[in-house]
Amino acid sequence: QVQLMESGGGLVQAGGSLRLSCLASGSRFSINAMGWYRQAPGKQRELVGTVRSGGSTDCADSVKGRFTISRDNAKNTVYLQMNSLKPEDTAVYYCNAEIAYSDRIGRYIYWGQGTQVTVSS
Repeated sequence: QVQLMESGGGLVQAGGSLRLSCLASGSRFSINAMGWYRQAPGKQRELVGTVRSGGSTDCADSVKGRFTISRDNAKNTVYLQMNSLKPEDTAVYYCNAEIAYSDRIGRYIYWGQGTQVTVSS
């Protein structure tokens, strides 16, 4: 089993920055892709950005130019650098990973427990 552990959430004023981290831990696994999702109160969970094993990234239009997703393969960690934060960025942010195991067939999806990001106006 792989576990994802997020960190870095908190309270910040509008215009400020936060950096989220997500560490994947376990054994005999490789990561195909990692990403960040968020869910605001009363809204559906939405994709923020993804980074694939080769390093290519995608970000939602709503965060392009403000958020950067990156990955450290050696540390099995994905980061979300969030700049110029807005109150509408307030949400629980979830880490997501698509995992392959060396001893079994298939792709497995895992989620972190979520970390709260609150942006005050």
